[in-house]
Amino acid sequence: MTKLIALVDGSVYSHSVCDHAAWIAGRTGAAVEILHVLSPRQAAGGEANLSGNIALGARTALLQELSSLDEQMAKLAQKKGRAILEDAKAVVEAAGAETVTTRLRAGDIVETVTESEADAALIVIGKRGEAADFAKLHLGSNLERIVRSSHKPVFVTSRAFQPIERFLIAFDGGPSAQKAVEYVARSPLFAGLDCHLLMVGGESAEARAKLDAARATLEGGGLSVTATLIPGQPEAVITRTVEEENIDLLIMGAYGHSKIRTLIIGSTTSEMVRSCKTPVLMFR
Repeated sequence: MTKLIALVDGSVYSHSVCDHAAWIAGRTGAAVEILHVLSPRQAAGGEANLSGNIALGARTALLQELSSLDEQMAKLAQKKGRAILEDAKAVVEAAGAETVTTRLRAGDIVETVTESEADAALIVIGKRGEAADFAKLHLGSNLERIVRSSHKPVFVTSRAFQPIERFLIAFDGGPSAQKAVEYVARSPLFAGLDCHLLMVGGESAEARAKLDAARATLEGGGLSVTATLIPGQPEAVITRTVEEENIDLLIMGAYGHSKIRTLIIGSTTSEMVRSCKTPVLMFR
């Protein structure tokens, strides 16, 4: 891993993003690029919304005043963005990361991430953003868009960092799950951690063969693997296993060919990401 991108927005999750990014960097030697993206409206300072019948002279004066206000707001947004980045860099460096850079950009966040991820191996983002409704467990508004558009793994952080010692791969035999297995097998990020491989479904020769092949790939990467095949509903079995086995990190494909296909925002995955107290690493 050469570089990871850590997305921060000043929310309570930003500190967790920084802590997880530093943990990943410490285990892989990756550089950390901290990215804060101003929306076009923030960069412009807001939008004037004039209505009603305003006399020409008054309207001209008001437009001038609003233009001045927009300019001030845009400058404040830039200052706030730089302050967020400075604070985030300090947190990441204090946690031990050696190479940390910051970038402030204006524009659509998905387009910005797409442009930035070409030379990155991983994207780290908080589960919820600055405007999250914690009472309703709303996910960050940009999370689904980034997961669906990114070609790189997306690490979704929990609210607070906890030491990661054991992880669970939710495996369904599909392309994205297989991609996750191959990534884990070759990445130093998972070296020495306790690996659990879980397949949900009925017992069959095909299912058992896919599970055994995935386990062999992981063991070939030097991991100690506990592999299980359990019948039931994927979301219920995965959630129960995470709790019972004290899993610190859930790894899964964002799209699959079975019921886990719906493990993405709006259905099973959204429910799991909302309710799961552990970070989730997703592959597409």
